[in-house]
Amino acid sequence: MNSISINQSNLISRDLSWLNFNYRVLDQAKNNSRKVLDKLKFLSIVASNFDEFFEIRVGSLYNYIDNDKTRVDYSGMREKPFREYLLNKTKIFFDDYNKCFSGEILKSLKNDKIIIGDIEDLDDEGRKRVKKYFKKTIFPMITPMVFDNLHSFPILMNKVLIFGVVTKTKTDSNKKKISFIQVPINLPRFFEYKIDDRLFFIPIEKIISKYITKFFRSVFIESVSLFRIIRNGDFTLEESEDIDTNFLEELKQKLKDRKFSRVVRIEISSLFDDFLLDSLKSRFKLDDFNIMKLPSNSIMDLTSLNQIYEYEEFSEFFNEYPSPIEPFDMEGDYDKSIFEILSEKDIFLHHPYNSFDPVIRFLNEAAEDPNVLSIKITLYRTAKNSRVIDALLKAAENGKHVSVLFEVKARFDEENNLNNGYKLEKAGCYVIYGIGSLKTHTKLLLIVRREGKKVKNYAHMGTGNYNETTSKLYTDLSLMTSNQKYTKDALEFFNVITGHSVPDDYENLITAPIYMRDKILNLIENEIDNSKSGLDAKICIKINSLQDKNVINKLYEASNNGVKISLIVRGICCLRPERKNLSQNIQVISIVGDYLEHSRIYYFHNAGNPIIYSGSADVMIRSFKRRIESLFKINEDFIKKQAITILNFNLKDNCNSYILKEDGNYIKREIGSNKKFDLFKKFYSLKRKNLEDSIIL
Repeated sequence: MNSISINQSNLISRDLSWLNFNYRVLDQAKNNSRKVLDKLKFLSIVASNFDEFFEIRVGSLYNYIDNDKTRVDYSGMREKPFREYLLNKTKIFFDDYNKCFSGEILKSLKNDKIIIGDIEDLDDEGRKRVKKYFKKTIFPMITPMVFDNLHSFPILMNKVLIFGVVTKTKTDSNKKKISFIQVPINLPRFFEYKIDDRLFFIPIEKIISKYITKFFRSVFIESVSLFRIIRNGDFTLEESEDIDTNFLEELKQKLKDRKFSRVVRIEISSLFDDFLLDSLKSRFKLDDFNIMKLPSNSIMDLTSLNQIYEYEEFSEFFNEYPSPIEPFDMEGDYDKSIFEILSEKDIFLHHPYNSFDPVIRFLNEAAEDPNVLSIKITLYRTAKNSRVIDALLKAAENGKHVSVLFEVKARFDEENNLNNGYKLEKAGCYVIYGIGSLKTHTKLLLIVRREGKKVKNYAHMGTGNYNETTSKLYTDLSLMTSNQKYTKDALEFFNVITGHSVPDDYENLITAPIYMRDKILNLIENEIDNSKSGLDAKICIKINSLQDKNVINKLYEASNNGVKISLIVRGICCLRPERKNLSQNIQVISIVGDYLEHSRIYYFHNAGNPIIYSGSADVMIRSFKRRIESLFKINEDFIKKQAITILNFNLKDNCNSYILKEDGNYIKREIGSNKKFDLFKKFYSLKRKNLEDSIIL
């Protein structure tokens, strides 16, 4: 099936849309307004995203193929022909981002005297140091693993550089053996060496390759090939009645199984032994669609470029970012106690333009305040040395009742979350490790405080994780409040997700998996009714992903009834815009630039009295059916203005915007004769007087 027939569908393939998102990130690595290490950082992100795409999306596809299950893609293609079509597309992308690295970026690095090179590029002293590094550090760590009639095939690790060495004995030159050398993951990717003002980064595989004969004495080496495998990382957990034992044991087993899961991609060096490749394809039940050959002048595994762009002396090669600005709701009050401010007004934060520190302060004040009785929080992903975890530990040590719903099913953070959960348990916190087969993705914090003879509740609701590291890189929203209409809902929600309570109808929350889809459909229906009645009808939704068919079809219906719809969708978008008699009133843009767009805002015009929600949920089947999610209503007029301005700036941006066309491709929005509008810069200069009352659609 070709792209023309795929475009006949009213829906865009989720997998092809995700691949398209990676092209938009790759575009950042090609952006000449960025300094070279900024480009390198984006290229590393591209490579990491690409690995995850194979682990999750291609892995999920193979779950159907390997188990003879039917899957029909949104494009209308069945699982096997779609596999071929998709993997052909991924090969093109693999070539594109490697050419980006091996072309302009390598040249730019060299111009800045940063050289990713060979041992031969070094002086005599450098070569001596490399030899010593191999002898003293690398050689003792490596264990060659032979595969022949007497030795079983070894377990090859996921996403690790591996040498495949084909050898023959001197007595039997016709009998080939394969040995594998896995490059240790706890060694630096590059050997660093400085000559005058030039800094050399020598890939570790070039050092091992140089001295590989040290591992194979008295045998003939026929070939040395470098490769890397990507395994299926997509697994699901069965819901267990015994959540404390069976569930956690199953999770631990799944994490072990992931190390042995099906291989979905093999990345090979430009000169690769055919005998070895045939052996790998046979062993892993793959064909040429799964094999990706590296260009000769690129290096394998560009995710490891972080060693270069994080090098401490390289700050001059990065674009500078402004410092966070004071939040509008804390102007003149920034040094006051958070509890004192929240007793008078709500606080709305737009990260990273506003620092995440007020949220950390909120937790730390609660941990130290003798009047605070309890803290309840949902955690999905936390920072490496998390100040959030530290605050919760401190609170438990100070005698607070601390309840933590720690989602251990957060993909690829499972082990970290389990370890932090055990640490909190030891400190006396009440830890719940997820709710059966549902993922707890909502971002919610509730603090109970004694004030005189009364007890008052405080809450934080957000779009992003309680993670102070990603809060500097992702755009997210925070609402902190003592408004009892919010805190009553938050308390009820915690009772539902941690206990066995059936929720009442919330006043200011929309929750999943029970109510969210229906509420969103009703809000869209209300705009349809208003349009039919001759009233202005508008919808603007800013999310990360749009995939749910029910909502997409309702948006199509709204479009056909004259509702003007603007969608700001960072990544996956399965809705097909601009199609006559289907979606002619729908525009879709994607913002990709300095920060990862992560905030969610749902705006419904409501005949001039806007209804606005924000929160953790995207428009995905998983969000509505397989996750515990929440959206909170924005009620206060000044905070509504802030949310509307965020949407408006996204719609005005002409420096970081890509427009989705009917054929599923994106085009960069051009500035043309318009005034330049870069939202990533505009938010740092935004003043209270410039906040906007309405959305321009």
